[in-house]
Amino acid sequence: MTSRPCPISSRSIAVVTLAAAMLAGCSAPADVERQSESTPYMEAALQAATWIRAQEVRSPSGSAWPADPYDTATVVTNLYTGTPGVVLFFLELYHHTGDSSYLADAAAGADYLMARFAGGRPGEGDTGTVDATTQTAGFYTGVAGIAFVLHETFKATGDNRYRAGAMEAVDRVHQQAREREEGVDWIDSTDIVSGTAGTGLFLLYAAREMGHAESLQLAERAGWRLLEQAEEAGAGMRWRINAEYPRVMPNFSHGTAGVAYFLAALHQATGESAFLDAAISGANQLLELAETEGDVCLIFHHSPDGEGLQYLSWCHGPAGTARTFYKLFQVTGDPVWMQWTDRSANGIHQSGIPDQLTEGFWNNVGQCCGSAGVAEFSLAMHRTTGAPRHLEFARQVADNLRGRATADAGGLMWIQAENRIQPEFLVAQTGYMQGAAGIGILLLHLDAAIRGSDYSGIVFPDAPY
Repeated sequence: MTSRPCPISSRSIAVVTLAAAMLAGCSAPADVERQSESTPYMEAALQAATWIRAQEVRSPSGSAWPADPYDTATVVTNLYTGTPGVVLFFLELYHHTGDSSYLADAAAGADYLMARFAGGRPGEGDTGTVDATTQTAGFYTGVAGIAFVLHETFKATGDNRYRAGAMEAVDRVHQQAREREEGVDWIDSTDIVSGTAGTGLFLLYAAREMGHAESLQLAERAGWRLLEQAEEAGAGMRWRINAEYPRVMPNFSHGTAGVAYFLAALHQATGESAFLDAAISGANQLLELAETEGDVCLIFHHSPDGEGLQYLSWCHGPAGTARTFYKLFQVTGDPVWMQWTDRSANGIHQSGIPDQLTEGFWNNVGQCCGSAGVAEFSLAMHRTTGAPRHLEFARQVADNLRGRATADAGGLMWIQAENRIQPEFLVAQTGYMQGAAGIGILLLHLDAAIRGSDYSGIVFPDAPY
């Protein structure tokens, strides 16, 4: 086991980037609340940042953070576990605090991503293995995620280098598209994490936020490909992650819910009725599978042989699948979809967490599978409904989460089991979906909600709230 990298206080490359942004007219957000007293959630987020800073690995290209600080080979550029998620956390810290040192951290990470993206390999003196991120388009696993993070860095810094890098990444997403009989895809997966639905949602972001008009056309072609891959199943349509995978996982990250979400968003952008019809059909199929007694909505993890396993999280539980119902409410105005969104929240509230764990809610505190993702959903419900119960539940989960932190390197880290089937494999990670960056972002969002701030954070392409 290797020793942890030593803390680094500043980087000239990030300072130069930040100075250029300031000269270009970028300054600290005007609406940041300058209050002398912090909530315990803000304090925990700042301590998470301290721990992440202590894991920084500098190179001639910029700064990176290994997903597992004990293994520098885990320096990767995917949004799920790697440096992009840390960049987003530092951007969120800057937006919330106005502290330009966090913007410098984010810029240093974006510089590293730019260098890695350009050639797909580390530069001379860089740390990290050659990962597959630049060779695939997927949002959480590939180039689309890098493009999103670079554009968000451009928005915060005003530095056109990051916009140029983001546009180059968008072009690569286009270049990697594969022609199919109906439309396009990138790999065999249909899903949000690495496949067509997630890449398509990023393309909608690129068209809307970056002015990349051709991305809307490519997203539409991705939608036609997904319609080609749909299967009739009971009350509606369903989508497998791919034709060969032996299980059907219906929820958001790898299944029908994620595909239906993209198709509803695609209808919103194009007006094409076939996409909305398919999204509603997919949602109806989900409801056919759902446990609905007791005013809840809970859908099992997989079939066959997993119908008794219920997750609660973003990946395979109501915290993620409710996004599909809420998107359909946004698109159609039909209140029945808001009712199913609310019943999804009820399923979590009535589960007994965070005081007790369940088979589908184990020793995990991340955005993907655990506490942070569940609390983010509760905050989103609070913002959209105003109901105090959602904010209170988010606080309960966050209080439990803070109590599970471990002090290290002058800050806080969270040791957890990423995978339910490997409960003995415990590690503290830095990244967004499984680490301190994602937890820190949740804590910042909760701090803002308690203060009554309008700022809800950087909005991901797969988030409807």
